Amino acid sequence: MSNEVNYEIIESGGKPIKAWLRGVSLDLMAKEQLINLSHLPFVLPHVAVMPDAHAGKGSTIGSVIPTVNAIIPAAVGVDLGCGMMAVKTSLRADHLPDDMRPIRDAIERAVPVGSAGWNQMKGDHPAKKPVEDAWSNLQPGWLQILEKHPAVDNGHVNHHKHIGTLGTGNHFIEVCLDESGCVWVMLHSGSRGVGNRIGTYFIDLARKDMKKHLINLPDEDLAYFTEGAEYFTEYLHAVEWAQQFAFVNRTTMMDQVAIALRKLGSLPEFTLTELVINCHHNYVARETHFGQQVWLTRKGAVRAQLGDWGIIPGSMGVGSYIVRGKGNPESFNSCSHGAGRLMSRTQAQKEISVEQHARDTAGVECRKDSGIVDESPAAYKPLDAVMAAQADLVEIVHKLRPLVCVKG
Repeated sequence: MSNEVNYEIIESGGKPIKAWLRGVSLDLMAKEQLINLSHLPFVLPHVAVMPDAHAGKGSTIGSVIPTVNAIIPAAVGVDLGCGMMAVKTSLRADHLPDDMRPIRDAIERAVPVGSAGWNQMKGDHPAKKPVEDAWSNLQPGWLQILEKHPAVDNGHVNHHKHIGTLGTGNHFIEVCLDESGCVWVMLHSGSRGVGNRIGTYFIDLARKDMKKHLINLPDEDLAYFTEGAEYFTEYLHAVEWAQQFAFVNRTTMMDQVAIALRKLGSLPEFTLTELVINCHHNYVARETHFGQQVWLTRKGAVRAQLGDWGIIPGSMGVGSYIVRGKGNPESFNSCSHGAGRLMSRTQAQKEISVEQHARDTAGVECRKDSGIVDESPAAYKPLDAVMAAQADLVEIVHKLRPLVCVKG
């Protein structure tokens, strides 16, 4: 690895903030959040900022946060275990039809999109049995969570109704081509409603805990649990379960997409190759860095240890990268999880027209209506600039060009 320092230091008066931001912007709210974070006594030895960073709830999305004997639930977030999955297939570009709409329709029939999950599916859907099997394996962990925290299930949690479902926002399923004409299937989703409920519940408990112990924070969303204190272990168990749920959710969706494509009848027989990547980018894990054990929160960041496979998606119409980690210790072996938002959803809805969205997604079979402009390419940072800023964190192996993009 080169000895060149590719990050810049954001002055904070607290712990160092090392930011991979060359050629990309950082909004003022995100900077303020990073500075607040750097003043927490248990954040050690520094905070790492990825080039896709932008303001989040309490903590900046696109940040890597090492903590000693404490975890900040709002930094881990509510889309627990959200991440990416990509599979290379044996299909090639010349196997695909000119009109990709039937492929998009088949995926949308196979995988529920939006917030309703399996509640919107009528009759005997072929995915229901795999979903039930997946839930039977996950259910014991859910019951253990409820044994100590029955209020987590507030009567609205869909849990098994959301396994194998996509959700809304920036979650997506894509059919892509790499530079050699090989077809890939890629998707982005997390722990859905049940992860959101777990995250929200424990964030609220952490806030109450701070008030109980009269701990003042620069932002209430930096409320934390200390190791060995009430709720710490229970929170950690619940988060680990939600991360497992997210992993299973992605695997179940990928299986259903493959089945749907095979049933089309217009594609030749194909296989899913051994190159399968399934990685989180919203999670916490116990790791050792600079000789010290820490709880490492990757809030919108991917683990990029030396040789790790990763996925860095762009926005609709832009493309994505399959990468391998370079194991940069300064970033805590991490890289960005995507391009990162340039505009808030509200701003994008005001500034991006349907006509601009259609131009920017030309050649991609996807939604072209006003309900999706907040996910349009113009709402995101330029992906190539983001990749250039982290050239010392990852090696690019493949660039994927989207042909079909399904969103909720």
